[in-house]
Amino acid sequence: MTDDTQLETLTDYAWLPSEIRDFIARTEAAYPPDAVNFSIAEQRAFYDRLCADFDQPHPPGLTTEDLTIAEIPCRRYTPTRPRGGVTGIYFHGGGFVVGGLESHDAIVAELAERAGLTMIAVDYRLVPEHRHPAAYLDCLAVVDAVPGPKVLAGDSAGGTLAASVSAARPGLAGQVLIYPGLGGEGLPSFTRHAKAPMLSADECRYYETVRYDGPVPVGDVTARPLDAEDYGDLPPTAIFIAEADPLASGGVEYAARLAEAGVDVSLTEEPGMVHGYLRARHMSPGAAESFARIAEALDRFATQAVGA
Repeated sequence: MTDDTQLETLTDYAWLPSEIRDFIARTEAAYPPDAVNFSIAEQRAFYDRLCADFDQPHPPGLTTEDLTIAEIPCRRYTPTRPRGGVTGIYFHGGGFVVGGLESHDAIVAELAERAGLTMIAVDYRLVPEHRHPAAYLDCLAVVDAVPGPKVLAGDSAGGTLAASVSAARPGLAGQVLIYPGLGGEGLPSFTRHAKAPMLSADECRYYETVRYDGPVPVGDVTARPLDAEDYGDLPPTAIFIAEADPLASGGVEYAARLAEAGVDVSLTEEPGMVHGYLRARHMSPGAAESFARIAEALDRFATQAVGA
């Protein structure tokens, strides 16, 4: 049990920067904090409304093309000065339940332009209509179909998918994981930030439950990257975690295991940030700075891949 002071620490997030508190309020106006208690259709309607509210125009000069890769709907983003010979592949967040090509459109567009990297966003199948491993298999199929060196990236559930695909495909140019769900629910942040705004421990459990037809798999790296026994074949990795996020310790643990295995890995904890802070990049200096660091990581791995 916790005493009153500990309980206050767990539940009171008044210490977050004012612009992040404004971001949370704006988010909850479109996507209620108890959204997981609504139907799947209602959750998706809420999420579509949220994404529309935070939408941004594409950078001038960047072009997009909707296409099908390995029978999976995708969108290619070509920046004004694309680097040849390497491709970024982005897997969106949304708890495997919500999201698609539109939900993260502006995010991927801005990352592509900042990194000078042609990016492909993947519209993988969602649960509960398509349970695990459908999303994983879709992402793996796209990665296998895209030629040349590849850098994988993803936020939240998309970070889970990126790490799972990276484990199955040695030799990738890099992976950039943004507040990913990697497993490790017994780790400290899952308790410390159990009632965090934007994502709670209970919501994490909901997304785990709805993802599978049966019990949560154990020892299945396609579902939970922290269940791996060997990390030595993973590519250079950059991990970005939010301070006030129940998933944060999973990123810390994953980074430690990669470092122990001799993998080039960096871990950045973004102070005062919450899960989903990518959408706050135009209203929070801290989120904007993190977004720039994420683009720099993509740029670095892409440059290393082609040697220029």
